[in-house]
Amino acid sequence: MNKEFDFYDKTNLKSYNLNESMRYQLNTLSNLDVFTLKHSENVASLTCKICQKLGLNKKFIVYCTMCAYLHDIGKIFIPQEILQKNGKLTDEEFEVMKTHTTIGYKMCMDDLKLRPYANGPLYHHEGLDGTGYPNGVVKEDLPYEGQIIRVADEFDAIVSKRQYKSHIDVSETLQIIADKTIPSSIANRPNAKNPNYSPMNPQIVHMLFEVIEEETYTEISNVEKYIKYLSGQIKRLETVSQYLYEYNSTTNPRDKKDYKELIDYNLHEGETIENYNQVLEEYKEALKSRQEHIDKLNDEIKKIHKIEINDWM
Repeated sequence: MNKEFDFYDKTNLKSYNLNESMRYQLNTLSNLDVFTLKHSENVASLTCKICQKLGLNKKFIVYCTMCAYLHDIGKIFIPQEILQKNGKLTDEEFEVMKTHTTIGYKMCMDDLKLRPYANGPLYHHEGLDGTGYPNGVVKEDLPYEGQIIRVADEFDAIVSKRQYKSHIDVSETLQIIADKTIPSSIANRPNAKNPNYSPMNPQIVHMLFEVIEEETYTEISNVEKYIKYLSGQIKRLETVSQYLYEYNSTTNPRDKKDYKELIDYNLHEGETIENYNQVLEEYKEALKSRQEHIDKLNDEIKKIHKIEINDWM
């Protein structure tokens, strides 16, 4: 009854038929903690979808997705007390955390099978305006894969922290991302090396919005299918109520027998004349809850449409 929709499900790349070499790279991630591993899967999935929206060729999409899978591989060597800390990191701890980019880059460069994807770990925290790390590169020196993974990584980091179970309130996260398409000269980012740029590529952010909007519509469609199922169950049990009323109203033995058969036919496993009313009320409550959920999702779509992305490119 209380089916939960997890729109950050395990990455699906079936259409790309990952070969044995790529599976090797994925197996490398098995040393990560479960939270970082899940995050890596989410970022790879989102990166893949953004690349598809951008109309990039299949070869680059697979490459970029693999870079995204490996983007946090350096966190294997970050102390757990820092990696799993609840709350804000101290300045010293943050400096340690930042090293996962260069550590991951070195890990990839030292492994011939991982070397092609070294840009993922190195560039996923860089910004077009030079405010990122580890090297503070600007637009001209920031590879396109790094720009894409930066958007996917930051989005999933926020949603994971907020523990969203559906697309409700995801517009708040998209607003945070959209704010990072504002040029630094306007947003007053003091550390920007090129104030004419923003941290994130607006074109890529646009594609992120399209992906999330599509996923929201998919969630709405799934909930509507469940509402249709619930409506059918409610109609069935209301029919039982009608047959039961007729059964209790008649004195004709033959009619009683017929109504009893109809009642039994419409009762499903675990349902009885004694408890069907309770089951009926549960279905009605579930239906009301799902209808309210759809209303909230439709409101979320409206909020997403109102968010402005600053197109400086």
